[in-house]
Amino acid sequence: MRPKHLAIQLSKLQPHPCLDVHLEQYATEGDLASYWMLAVDQLDELEGKTVLDLGAGNGVLGIACLLLGAEHVHFVECDDDALEVLRSNLESSFDEQSWTVHTTQIGRDDWTVPETDLIVMNPPWGVQMAKADRPFIEAALSTQCTAIHLLHSRNSKHIGGMVRDAGWKYEHVIATTFRLPAQYGHHSKRSSDTEVLCWRIHRRGDARLPTEEDQ
Repeated sequence: MRPKHLAIQLSKLQPHPCLDVHLEQYATEGDLASYWMLAVDQLDELEGKTVLDLGAGNGVLGIACLLLGAEHVHFVECDDDALEVLRSNLESSFDEQSWTVHTTQIGRDDWTVPETDLIVMNPPWGVQMAKADRPFIEAALSTQCTAIHLLHSRNSKHIGGMVRDAGWKYEHVIATTFRLPAQYGHHSKRSSDTEVLCWRIHRRGDARLPTEEDQ
């Protein structure tokens, strides 16, 4: 599937309501989600895989995985408004056997992480609440999945250390900009951009891109 075609399908989704500033709800736009998930597919082959989308929002990442051939996607979200949108997006286009929605606040609720092949996530970055991203990353690193695909601020310094301490390795797949629309009261500009990295966190010996971290 071409990036443009996937982006068009993702643009038809009901958007993330983004109402809770404390959850740092910033939607991943369709163009970025398209290029990123196509890169995930190229590196880890989504066809027939089970995927876990942590902090799913309106489901854009996991839905992209379904469109690219994933057999089943587990969507994890805690916000009631986002969950309503997520279920609407899924029920309108996909058989219920291909997805499961988990109403869970990562880091607060007790839950059993489902067995999956791959994990995708754009977690809260910890700007409004320090270390808000850590429960997401820790949950992913505790699994037996093959690879974790993570979008995060390029300025973050702690992710590499967390990955290495957990016995994983990492590589950077995409470096790009992330648009931050002025959707909360503390924003003084209409919109702004920030630099982000898309990480592929993987088992030792399973690097797909030549990087200094894996040598």
